[in-house]
Amino acid sequence: MSEEKKVSTEVSKTEVSKVEAEGGRIIFADEVVATIASLAVTDVDGVASLTGGMVEGITEMLGKKNLTKGVKVEVGTEEAAVDISVSIRFGYKIKEVCEKIQAAVKSAIENMTGLRVVEINVFVQSVVFEAGEGNSRAPKQKEKAKEKEAQPVTAEIVEPEPPRVK
Repeated sequence: MSEEKKVSTEVSKTEVSKVEAEGGRIIFADEVVATIASLAVTDVDGVASLTGGMVEGITEMLGKKNLTKGVKVEVGTEEAAVDISVSIRFGYKIKEVCEKIQAAVKSAIENMTGLRVVEINVFVQSVVFEAGEGNSRAPKQKEKAKEKEAQPVTAEIVEPEPPRVK
């Protein structure tokens, strides 16, 4: 019994000295991880843009550019979870683009921060047609689409989920 206590004491002393040797803790702000994720997403072929909610839209109208628009993160001490909202360009396979987004974001966050990414949720908000594409649609359909885009988006109240990360 006394040998087991000695071993556990030695292990804890080793861990303490290891922390002291590292010089302390490193804590990443959510915005830092969100910026890394958004930059990784913009490099993926087939992504038209990151799409945010009302707050991001208001911020953009005021003239401020928000790099983390459409990206929400939860950062723990060891792990991170990411939610990304995007618009996909017409003609790309949505599933493949989303898989590329997940791989790019996971790689970027893990390489730059050392955090383990446990979850990356990609929400496809829309499909974007480039100018000149989709000319076969009738003018009335185009007008209806513009009217739908002009309508304000209503936000629904969502109960907060428990933390996903350690």
